[in-house]
Amino acid sequence: MAQAEVIAGICGMKTHIETQLLVDGQTVSVRVESPCAGVMKLVEQLGDVNAFQEITYRREGPRVLQLAPQCLPHPACPVPAALIKAVEVAAGLALPRDATITIKA
Repeated sequence: MAQAEVIAGICGMKTHIETQLLVDGQTVSVRVESPCAGVMKLVEQLGDVNAFQEITYRREGPRVLQLAPQCLPHPACPVPAALIKAVEVAAGLALPRDATITIKA
């Protein structure tokens, strides 16, 4: 299992992500709590994912990134990247490590 917490920036919305590798060894279940209707729509449409599809741009690429433009109002939302990272970690395809974006003006 992997968990991620995302505070998305100016919107101030906090998203909690939990991912779990299923018994077939490649499907990952995704559970999300978020006040953002767009994020919840994305996760509802996403369902369980094939971890190997989510970690590459080959073929049709990650389903998260296919669905994001239809669901999220802002292209810079960090939640899709966090979803993919949590899937990678749950599937044992990446080590758990924080990622940070720091914006200064």
